[in-house]
Amino acid sequence: MQKVCVIGAGSSGITACQVLAERGIAYDCFELGSDVGGNWRYLNDNGQSSAYRSLHINTSRQIMQYASFPMSDAYPVYPGHAHIARYFDAFVEHFGLRPSIRFRTEVTEVVQDGDGWVVTSRHRDTHEEERGVYDAVLVANGHHWKPRWPRPGIPGSSDFVGAQLHSHDYRTPEPLADRRVLVVGIGNSACDIAVETSRVSRRTYLAMRRGAHIVPKHLFGVPTDHLTHSWLARAPLAVQDRGLHLLLRLSRGRLADYGLPTPAHRVLAAHPTISDDLLSRLAHGDITVKPAPNKADEGHVFFEDGSVEEIDTIIYCTGYDISFPFLADGVLGLRDNNPALYRRVAAPDRPGLYFIGLVQPLGAIMPLAEAQSHWVADLLQGHCTLPDREHMHAEIHTYRTRTARRYVASTRHTIQVDAQAYLRELRRERRRGAVRGRGAVRGGLR
Repeated sequence: MQKVCVIGAGSSGITACQVLAERGIAYDCFELGSDVGGNWRYLNDNGQSSAYRSLHINTSRQIMQYASFPMSDAYPVYPGHAHIARYFDAFVEHFGLRPSIRFRTEVTEVVQDGDGWVVTSRHRDTHEEERGVYDAVLVANGHHWKPRWPRPGIPGSSDFVGAQLHSHDYRTPEPLADRRVLVVGIGNSACDIAVETSRVSRRTYLAMRRGAHIVPKHLFGVPTDHLTHSWLARAPLAVQDRGLHLLLRLSRGRLADYGLPTPAHRVLAAHPTISDDLLSRLAHGDITVKPAPNKADEGHVFFEDGSVEEIDTIIYCTGYDISFPFLADGVLGLRDNNPALYRRVAAPDRPGLYFIGLVQPLGAIMPLAEAQSHWVADLLQGHCTLPDREHMHAEIHTYRTRTARRYVASTRHTIQVDAQAYLRELRRERRRGAVRGRGAVRGGLR
């Protein structure tokens, strides 16, 4: 009987478990913490959650929810982390998944052995180790847990006597009361943290290497991400980009009027920075925009425009490194946050190794992870097959080329996908894989 290992019980891992259970595929799921939810469980005892106390989703609940288990209509349009954690708890209880999850258990090693995989795990409390042999491994350990620090760092930052932390470790603004805070970055976490600290700090500065398009959560009273189901989302990319640019210009005006640098890239050429509050705080003078820092000393930071500010705390909102500590170097060919995966899921040279939720979508991860899990279940049950490895490597090259052409060059965009387009891509792949599978069966009969 076939058996599968699922690593992680966050938003991607639990949907993988649900699909496997629905298909009657035996599995074990290993979770580092004491509960499900991963990054969305505030103060998660797995030690890897990046959630801060005020965190809310940036995609509406209708876009974020699993197809198999819609969110309650009683939830707000943009729920907070506590709502999302309760939703995941309800999901697991509804489908009876909890008994199949081994909590407080760390996967320490995954090694290919012939046609199978040997998985070594260790209980975090008893330190007892266990090994199991599986036909396939579904990796769902997330990609927002290992902080990526600036490379190279700010020259002189080693002499800085104030606090330096990554957004991964930020939880509440109170410790920053009456301090001079520098937030480095212009992504979603950077904007949230700059807005929040500006309400308690003596001064908050927001420094960035390049501009970003600031997208509100609502456009003309409608959740902005609902545009992904509108006529605009079905138009050519250039039309989508121009249409969204005009909508943003009408709704919030020019970014330069708020003191932000004008982005040099198109709206859809970077992962969106979503904030309803940043522009308001800028207009009130509560946040000061700065260019990139280029030097620091004991208590000051110097910026590219020649200005210098006295700073007490630096918060780096510089993203995350993709990491799989249980896989040996070279198993995946991971370089610069750029995994070599067919359709962002299957490792071409490692049969039986799949990755769930390893995408950065224009949209929400949860429905994509659910669709990926259904495709992998098809593969495991023989309902469809993968193409040959040459075809898979060619697809990976095409994806990387297309991504590099569309998006700003950044490790942030190496796993970027457009949610609706990617769902269509997975549906096509499942159909083609089914045709390949039928062809293989006929070929075997001959």
